[in-house]
Amino acid sequence: MNKLADAGEDRWHLPQHAHVVVYEAEEGDELLTIYDCGAAQKPPSAQLIGNLVRVRADHEMDRTVTGYVVRMRERSVLEKQGDDHFVVRRA
Repeated sequence: MNKLADAGEDRWHLPQHAHVVVYEAEEGDELLTIYDCGAAQKPPSAQLIGNLVRVRADHEMDRTVTGYVVRMRERSVLEKQGDDHFVVRRA
């Protein structure tokens, strides 16, 4: 499931107020669930298995019992790097 706007090869646009919910697994893999906005109460725009290794855009991060939530504060791009690594960069 990936309904994010394409930004090039292995790159997707994230809305300014996107929320990336990261569920950490004991094996080291993560489940990234991306919502357009936390307040919208809509289904997620994307779910990806991999590791979010960096966030290089304005954001807030909160730890949870199962992982963490990244709340984006500016337009950004999710980039795939390698087989299972992802980076968020300023758009």
